[in-house]
Amino acid sequence: MTPEKQTLVKESFAKLLPNQDEVAHKFFTRLFELDPALRPMFQIGIKHQSRKFMDMLEATVQNLDQLDRMVPMLWQLGKRHGTYGVKDGHYEIVRQALVQTLERELGDAFTPETKSAWHEVYDLLATTMKQAAGDGAATRDFDER
Repeated sequence: MTPEKQTLVKESFAKLLPNQDEVAHKFFTRLFELDPALRPMFQIGIKHQSRKFMDMLEATVQNLDQLDRMVPMLWQLGKRHGTYGVKDGHYEIVRQALVQTLERELGDAFTPETKSAWHEVYDLLATTMKQAAGDGAATRDFDER
């Protein structure tokens, strides 16, 4: 990811921080509109889940230029999500909910360049998490033999 794209993501995310609880609530509302079957996967309260979601996004955004810090964090998150029953196809639904929420919340500031940068961030996030979930599943299958 280029430094310019990192800046676009960091600056756009900073605009969300003053209203981060509302942004997270809108994200989850949109996610469950796109796929109501996902709702039961969230066993903890949405307010708590929203805080965790925004913390994860913030940590990812802050570490865009430090992959050595970001990837292990995402790997562990992916392994946990694999145990929750998250499937590869769910990541595309999350992408849609995230991008649509960003578009609504950032308005004109969500330029095509900013959207492209966020897609790149999400691709890294989702790819790492999916690989980790697969690794976790393979480890569990092996351990159960």
